[in-house]
Amino acid sequence: MKVHLDRERCQGHGRCYVLASSVFESDDDGYGFVISGAVPDDFHDAARKGAGNCPEDAITLIRD
Repeated sequence: MKVHLDRERCQGHGRCYVLASSVFESDDDGYGFVISGAVPDDFHDAARKGAGNCPEDAITLIRD
C-alpha cells in the first residue's frame, strides 16, 4: 500500500498523525505528511484509520 497526502487540501487538523503516528508525522506548521510512501503491511490499519479520519479527504490510499 502507498499513501498520498494532498498538501493543498490538508488544513492541519492533525487527526492523521495523532491516530496513525506510524504512517504520518507533523511538519513545523502542524500539517501532516507521510513518513514513507510505501506502508509496511503492519501499518495498513493505521494508514486506513488516519485516512478515514481526515475531514478534507486529503489522504489517498493506493493498493499495490
